[in-house]
Amino acid sequence: MRAFLLSVASTLALSGCETLSYYAQAVGGHLELTGRARPVAELLADAQTEPQLRERLAIAQSVRDFASRELKLPDNGSYRRYSELGRPYAVWNVVAAPEFSLQPVPSCFPVAGCVSYRGYFAREDAQRHAARERDRSLDAFVYGVPAYSTLGFFDDPLLSTFIGWPEAELARLVFHELAHQLVYVKGDSTFNEGFAVVVDRHGVERWLAASGRAADLLKFREARERERSFARVLDEARARLEALYRLDIPPAEMRARKRAEFERLAADPVYVRGAARFEAAPNNALLASFATYSELVPGFERLLAEADGELERFYASVKALAELDKAERWRRLRSQDSATSTILR
Repeated sequence: MRAFLLSVASTLALSGCETLSYYAQAVGGHLELTGRARPVAELLADAQTEPQLRERLAIAQSVRDFASRELKLPDNGSYRRYSELGRPYAVWNVVAAPEFSLQPVPSCFPVAGCVSYRGYFAREDAQRHAARERDRSLDAFVYGVPAYSTLGFFDDPLLSTFIGWPEAELARLVFHELAHQLVYVKGDSTFNEGFAVVVDRHGVERWLAASGRAADLLKFREARERERSFARVLDEARARLEALYRLDIPPAEMRARKRAEFERLAADPVYVRGAARFEAAPNNALLASFATYSELVPGFERLLAEADGELERFYASVKALAELDKAERWRRLRSQDSATSTILR
């Protein structure tokens, strides 16, 4: 924790006004979030805790225990405390992409390295940053995030932003964020998210099966199939746009054809159903966001299958890949990829 704070402090000292403001809100927002946290054991014992919250906290602790006992995820103080935030999301992320590219513009930070987004604890700050990106002729996409990982530097708490979710989705989020504590590669968001997605899916399936909840397991698989259908629509749009952006044509014609492609996507019934929660029309930044969570998932699924579902063997393979340079680990993960399948968290 001390190393993390020293790293942030040194960056603040060397930063300009806009960067200084960004780090100030990040540090202040996180400290406020953690400062609200109370031990779950204390809340469960408190007669003043609302019965519904007590029930959800007990479920979350069962999930947390399963994560370390059965999924071999880090056994630490994360998700052993609870914070009431009084807002719908923990942070709001902003992703930006060039006008004629689906590659996100990276943002680089201490500890986390370069990532494909910027996170803000206030929605208004995120919207202002997105507006600045649009003024630079970039596409921008803002979306709310219910939780984030501090990669083990802090004990991440359970949050009011997701504690009321259906049990399978609550478990999925906890497994996902703990996976980031197990394996994290600086500067490779797509690798990190692909790994965490496969861990969270596999973890939920094992958790539901171990609980003897066959009906819930079937519903979970049906929901994942709907996600796959949505992802396929995005993949197809991304492929068409990547081909378009490689053409040597005048900018005006490129813009017109780009607009037509996004109108086609926005009219697709599968997209409409899956994107109901988004406030803005689809653009390059939205497609870049989804690719971060989906592009390498098939490769990680293949590694898990090669390990016969044995998580410790799977983790060892992933850690070995993490030691390689980015181009080589991507090459190995994509060597036998087929269709991608996931959602934006």
